[in-house]
Amino acid sequence: MAGIDESRSFIGVNIAILTVSDTRVEDDDRSGAVLVGRLIEAGHTLMHRAIVADEVDLIVSKLKEWIGNPDIDVVIATGGTGLTGRDVTPEAFHAVYEKEIVGFGEVFRHLSYNIIGTSTLQSRATAGVAGGTYLFALPGSPGACKDAWDQILSYQLDYRYRPCNLVEIMPRLDEHRRR
Repeated sequence: MAGIDESRSFIGVNIAILTVSDTRVEDDDRSGAVLVGRLIEAGHTLMHRAIVADEVDLIVSKLKEWIGNPDIDVVIATGGTGLTGRDVTPEAFHAVYEKEIVGFGEVFRHLSYNIIGTSTLQSRATAGVAGGTYLFALPGSPGACKDAWDQILSYQLDYRYRPCNLVEIMPRLDEHRRR
């Protein structure tokens, strides 16, 4: 049965939060604040927080910077996953992925359907791995960030979660580079 195995010790991970927006600043970035609050409450470490404009090259540049930082295990972005012309976060993420975690978007949309119905089809939430770093792109609404964290990420970023979780395979994410 799925759940937290209390016999295992919690292992905190180092997370960077990226808000993609042409209009937000840290003072009014509610979605970024939701993610920061939840990751700290869970026992993880906030390594960096940044806001970049909805431009593929700016997003890719920040992702590459953080992927290249061996102290960052996970990047979670919020914003720019919709369908409008300025929504380019998935394109930027796909440009840096080594492997896509297809199931993340599928599970996110499945869970969202129970909350917002067919409106979830407008979400292009995505996840992947690059340089041994997990990358997650969430919608820009605080509610979507809460749902993604509370129902997916809080479990998959917890070493104690069974039957399996993303933390336990972190040491093997870049094993192809060591061959």
